[in-house]
Amino acid sequence: MNEPLPPQPQGSDSRASAETIPAERTGREAVLERTAFERLMFATLDEQRRARRWRSFIRLAWLAFFIFLVWTLVYRGAPSSDVTAPHTAVVELKGEIASDGDASAENVVAAMRSAFEDQGAKAVVLLINSPGGSPVQAGIINDEIRRLRAKHDKPVYAVVEESCASAAYYIAAAADRIFVDKASIVGSIGVLMDGFGFTGLMDKLGVERRLMTAGENKGFLDPFSPQTERHREYAQSMLDQIHRQFIDAVKAGRGKRLKETPELFSGLFWTGQQAVELGLADQMGNLDFVAREIVKAEELVDYTRRENVAERLAKKFGAAVGEGAVRAARSVPSLR
Repeated sequence: MNEPLPPQPQGSDSRASAETIPAERTGREAVLERTAFERLMFATLDEQRRARRWRSFIRLAWLAFFIFLVWTLVYRGAPSSDVTAPHTAVVELKGEIASDGDASAENVVAAMRSAFEDQGAKAVVLLINSPGGSPVQAGIINDEIRRLRAKHDKPVYAVVEESCASAAYYIAAAADRIFVDKASIVGSIGVLMDGFGFTGLMDKLGVERRLMTAGENKGFLDPFSPQTERHREYAQSMLDQIHRQFIDAVKAGRGKRLKETPELFSGLFWTGQQAVELGLADQMGNLDFVAREIVKAEELVDYTRRENVAERLAKKFGAAVGEGAVRAARSVPSLR
């Protein structure tokens, strides 16, 4: 008896299915690859646009910075009030008196010239709060006060806040009158030169100082070399001469108001109340009192020249450029 044959696989359909599946997968992969590529391209373009916008922003920021820098350097904080109206001109002298500080002769003299030249300024007041500083800077300001006062025929008053010592008093002595608070610190009419000597320490450490000079006194005041008696006497003579100049300026400014004592020019300082008794100051009074009762012009106009942020940045930028130039110069090979 014949048995039925098992069903045969449909070869053509199986082959068709096997061929269709890879084709479908290949199509999907192509679509995914194309989509991924498009996304990558769009992301790249977007990144480039952001980079361009950032570069534009940086350029505009630098342009705005330089415009602001130029504007502030030109403006320099001129008085905002109407200077043609009667007023009391104020010039602040605060902090250490030094060539690179706010209380330098350059800044103070420029402010004073502006104050004296304004027709509305009935008097110029130096508002002082300083422990002192450079006798050179103080001498320049002292001379200029006397010159401007004579040229413009305007009174100059010094008003002391916390302290008016040493070089600051050198400047105040040129004023017509000095006003203080009873607790102000006034005086210190003296000169000093300080430093350190390390020769004993070097001997203990076994360090040898090798200093070569051309000129027998070129190493004068070198802290690592012993001080000779000749050098000490020479330095003392310089200090005595500068001290004499200081005393002469105080006497010229204060005149017969001074009640000279052995300690008056010794470098000691006094309270404001004692300063009035000694003739180093005239009377008690603050800025408002002087403007209201002495000058008779209560409106205050500040002529002080202050270094602003832009100027500080400009100086730092210039210092950085200069330092770079020095380094570049040092990197150049030299003949030895």
